[in-house]
Amino acid sequence: VQLQASGGGLVQAGGSLRLSCATSDDTFSKYVMGWFRQAPGKEREFVAAISWGGISTYYGDSVKGRFTISRDNAKKMVYLQMNSLKPEDTAVYYCAATYLPRGSRLPFHPGDYDYWGQGTLVTVSS
Repeated sequence: VQLQASGGGLVQAGGSLRLSCATSDDTFSKYVMGWFRQAPGKEREFVAAISWGGISTYYGDSVKGRFTISRDNAKKMVYLQMNSLKPEDTAVYYCAATYLPRGSRLPFHPGDYDYWGQGTLVTVSS
C-alpha cells in the first residue's frame, strides 16, 4: 500500500488545516487507517485512527475534541481535520495503514501499522 500525505503548511495558532492521505490501492477499504506525528527530537505520537468503514474512531488525548479523522473509501482517501491548532501541534504528520480483521480494536502504537506515507509538515505559529 503506497500512501501520499498532503495538506500541511504554516498556520497561526487557533487556525485550521485539513490533511489528506491518498492511495491507489483497490484494497483500501480493508485497512485501518491512522495518523501519527513526530516533532523534532520527540518520538512518533499517535494522533487518530479510523476503522474500515469509518464508523469507529480513536484519538490521542492531546488532540481529542480538536481533530477529526474521516475516510472516503470510494475515493481511497483519509483525512485529518485539525481545528484550534496550537504551537505544540507543530510536527511532521504521517498517515499509516494496517490490515486487521474486522472488529479488531483500533491500534495506536506505530509498530502496529505496516504502511506509511512520506509525511507532511505542519507548523503552527504563536
